[in-house]
Amino acid sequence: MENEKVYQMNFSKVYDLLVSKAVRKGRTRQEVDQVIRWLNGYSQAELKEMLDKTVPYGNFFLNAPKLNEKRKLIKGVVCGVRVEDVEEPLMREIRYLDKLVDELAKGKPMEKILFCNKAAQK
Repeated sequence: MENEKVYQMNFSKVYDLLVSKAVRKGRTRQEVDQVIRWLNGYSQAELKEMLDKTVPYGNFFLNAPKLNEKRKLIKGVVCGVRVEDVEEPLMREIRYLDKLVDELAKGKPMEKILFCNKAAQK
């Protein structure tokens, strides 16, 4: 799928897919919300507002209140591509979220997913 098609997808539909993936693996919608808020700086109210509107997925990232600086520490493979090697900036932001939800679905502790302790930053 070319990048432009991904950018134009409705955020609420992608959100439902992310939540479904996490819930199937025993995690919660609230944990997915926490990951999204950590990454993009949205409040829970702002996140809900985005879900209630028709917002293109690309715009969800482009209009993020404050991208977390620690997101640049996210490393690993999503869909066969190393996140840190994605050159297109907007697609890299999208892949960061994919990777965080993947880690959540794998059962990784939230503190490590969100780089909340020194061990997770190594």
